[in-house]
Amino acid sequence: MYITSGTSTLLRRASHSSSSRTAKRVFSSVSSKPSCNSNSSNSYSILRQHHRSLSYFSSAAPWSHGSDWKSPPNLTAQIRIASNASSSATLFHRRIASMASENAFKGIFTSLPKPGGGEFGKFYSLPALNDPRIDKLPYSIRILLESAIRNCDGFQVTKEDVEKIIDWEKSAPKQVEIPFKPARVLLQDFTGVPAVVDLACMRDAMNNLGSDSNKINPLVPVDLVIDHSVQVDVARSENAVQANMELEFKRNKERFAFLKWGSNAFQNMLVVPPGSGIVHQVNLEYLGRVVFNTDGVLYPDSVVGTDSHTTMIDGLGVAGWGVGGIEAEAAMLGQPMSMVLPGVVGFKLSGKLRDGVTATDLVLTVTQMLRKHGVVGKFVEFYGGGVGKISLADRATIANMSPEYGATMGFFPVDHVTLEYLKLTGRSDETVAMVEAYLRANNMFVDYSKPQEERVYSSYLYLDLDDVEPCISGPKRPHDRVTLKEMKADWHSCLDSKVGFKGFAVPKEAQEKVAKFSFHGQSAELKHGSVVIAAITSCTNTSNPSVMLGAGLVAKKASELGLKVKPWIKTSLAPGSGVVTKYLLQSGLQKYLNEQGFHIVGYGCTTCIGNSGDLDESVGAAISENDIVAAAVLSGNRNFEGRVHPLTRANYLASPPLVVAYALAGTVDIDFEKEPIGVGKDGKDVYFRDIWPSTEEVAEAVQSSVLPDMFKSTYNAITKGNPMWNELSVPDGKLYSWDPNSTYIHEPPYFKNMTMNPPGPHGVKDAYCLLNFGDSITTDHISPAGNIHKDSPAAKFLIDHGVDRRDFNSYGSRRGNDEIMARGTFANIRLVNKLLKGEVGAKTVHIPTGEKLYVFDAAMRYKSAGQDTIVLAGAEYGSGSSRDWAAKGPMLLGVKAVIAKSFERIHRSNLVGMGIIPLCFKAGEDADTLGLTGHERYTIDLPTDISEIRPGQDVAVRTDTGKEFTCTARFDTEVELAYFNHGGILPYVIRQLTKQ
Repeated sequence: MYITSGTSTLLRRASHSSSSRTAKRVFSSVSSKPSCNSNSSNSYSILRQHHRSLSYFSSAAPWSHGSDWKSPPNLTAQIRIASNASSSATLFHRRIASMASENAFKGIFTSLPKPGGGEFGKFYSLPALNDPRIDKLPYSIRILLESAIRNCDGFQVTKEDVEKIIDWEKSAPKQVEIPFKPARVLLQDFTGVPAVVDLACMRDAMNNLGSDSNKINPLVPVDLVIDHSVQVDVARSENAVQANMELEFKRNKERFAFLKWGSNAFQNMLVVPPGSGIVHQVNLEYLGRVVFNTDGVLYPDSVVGTDSHTTMIDGLGVAGWGVGGIEAEAAMLGQPMSMVLPGVVGFKLSGKLRDGVTATDLVLTVTQMLRKHGVVGKFVEFYGGGVGKISLADRATIANMSPEYGATMGFFPVDHVTLEYLKLTGRSDETVAMVEAYLRANNMFVDYSKPQEERVYSSYLYLDLDDVEPCISGPKRPHDRVTLKEMKADWHSCLDSKVGFKGFAVPKEAQEKVAKFSFHGQSAELKHGSVVIAAITSCTNTSNPSVMLGAGLVAKKASELGLKVKPWIKTSLAPGSGVVTKYLLQSGLQKYLNEQGFHIVGYGCTTCIGNSGDLDESVGAAISENDIVAAAVLSGNRNFEGRVHPLTRANYLASPPLVVAYALAGTVDIDFEKEPIGVGKDGKDVYFRDIWPSTEEVAEAVQSSVLPDMFKSTYNAITKGNPMWNELSVPDGKLYSWDPNSTYIHEPPYFKNMTMNPPGPHGVKDAYCLLNFGDSITTDHISPAGNIHKDSPAAKFLIDHGVDRRDFNSYGSRRGNDEIMARGTFANIRLVNKLLKGEVGAKTVHIPTGEKLYVFDAAMRYKSAGQDTIVLAGAEYGSGSSRDWAAKGPMLLGVKAVIAKSFERIHRSNLVGMGIIPLCFKAGEDADTLGLTGHERYTIDLPTDISEIRPGQDVAVRTDTGKEFTCTARFDTEVELAYFNHGGILPYVIRQLTKQ
């Protein structure tokens, strides 16, 4: 997704600096207005933008979810919606409102009556258009259409844009560009801190350019949930939650205070304190509106977030997806988004899940199918009778994993199941009635009790839910699904196979090795495949009562039979919200989870993001000294190499009940159908079937234990914070006082020496190859979020600044410091760089000298010598999290271009957003087929005049060895070209705001 300017169509289509062809379209679209060459036109554009900005302020959504859900008074002070838009500004708003062009679709703006009299509000009616093409549109596209119609002003959104969407069936294959305005922005603290850092830095830049720094302010509602900072330092303890939170505040006090400053300094920003839950679960249970009612205007909820799993909200029928932090920042500043109108894959579901099959089994099956089908850059929309048989929590589980199957969204339209979930989670009856009435009236509601209108999709998939089998996924990628019955054979195949996504290359003679050690005076042993981490964690599953209570039932049956998890396995339970704790206690199952070591360790994203904490020293030593391929089993969505823990080379995604089962077995090297999990207290073997609950048992536990009052009481208290948060003192002031000695918050260099003149496009001349990669390099490989290795450049920096190793914290927690993040770029210990000829690690070859150096050190040597660098890569470069630092870091290292077989959607746009050229090899070509070793020097012939560059054009690449080949420039829209011309999104926004 690509941010565009909010100034006007002129700015949205790349402003003064893009090209004559852009100008022609812009001029034609405003031909009825004053001449675009006159001063009056410029004044009109500025007036229009001021009007739009004030409209954003006046339409900012209330923070309550209905009349019965109000934010507590102590939080209300943080939610000051454009106080400067009052008095004289309000008069200005009224004065210029009449100058704004009328909405071309005002004729379909109609009232939505209440059944008992009166009206819910007014809305733009899609049926009133009487266009038969709309009836065939996917529901997800209807949301884009409604937004375009509602915002159609002839400037930011034109009638031509609306027509493109209505004609989606024909226009989508043409990769046309449309604008989209999300209703709100969602942040978590790992991505939120750098976003607030950038906003603070942008204020300084505006100040330095002699403009009003207060123009840098969120103009749409922004929710920031602090959920990624908690680590599993303390586990298997009744006191784990409190102990881990105390350590969390000790490590992160400075960055928490910075976020609290941001909530006061910036308008329209809500910060949900630590210990409240995982951002996506809070979004699903509390923040999601489904339908907005703003000043009497009804429209669908939509959201972009700086976490790729923002897609979880799609399960609620809310259009939402992940974007990079730099894009989200532009959206926060009121810029509409420019996106390529996506294709939509229709995924039909029929039947129902068999007994004992979980939502996690379903999502891993769906993920594998969609990865194979190819859905990058597309929407996936689920339909068919089987959808009505899937709970809202199961839908959210499937939608959550959209990044793992590569789609922009995995969308479930609103139906009766959605409405029941809204009631369950405490939304008022009036709110639910309004949601249903609006969506039915606007043909956005699915009623499975009636015959379904046939919709058109770009392509089709089908799954009978009855065919889904119990499974897990791994050992290194989410879409490498393995059925339980094949797991043992697959594991031995992985031991045998060469090092890769499905291989560890363990010699036959070493595969039965046993590492004996002493664990706190107790005899212990590890083998290849031994489980050392078992974590019920992550947003994917901890929103789902059926699998969470299922895990509790497995623990209960195991305890009653006398089975016990080995004490050296690090077990943990990190619920997504306080609601989970309430229903686990209500059911009586938390007791049994505790007996198996699954004590609650905190409320947030833990093991899945790499915050698994240290293993016991004796366990770590046994693994390292014996080269054991140890395993982690987690209910997460990510299992890329080096992410969960540096010492777990095998990482498997599994449902929460399976996490408990594998913890009890103590190994992934087991056939659950034939081999016993352990020996019970009666001396008899206990098998998997003995501890696995039936679907009816789980359903009964959900029915009796998950109650609406639990959601109401949890979220009535969520914004009150906790004593540690409330005691944080923060400075006043709209400009941030940077501390040069801080190792958490540092002023980045992005805007130093910035002028009003854009730098223009750049090619590359005689650049060295910094790294040469194969396929599936993830953003975890590029910009780690986990541990800071003790010998890394980042560790050296921290030690030099007086930070003790035990206080290193994680890369994710230090994303507010560019010095550390630059050193952490390409610092993943599992990085496979072809320049090192098979050696794994965070190093590369400095080509001029042949020295093997840390990537950061090599990059700095190139930079100091004035030499540019590029990166060579294979397919799916930048898959995984929507991490802006995966683009910011390479830019700071001096990388000017990435040449890959293909890019993951978000990362490619982030590269453009930081001024890095994304190039794709032609079909059938890559570095290997072209005979490139990475030891060459590369020249990329890109025009220096932005008007001579077009989206998707061919670009010649030459090397000093005489090889020459043609690549495709992956600037996908003219808007992106405008960003590239300005050196990135944020410099572009600053220059436009400074002109106003």
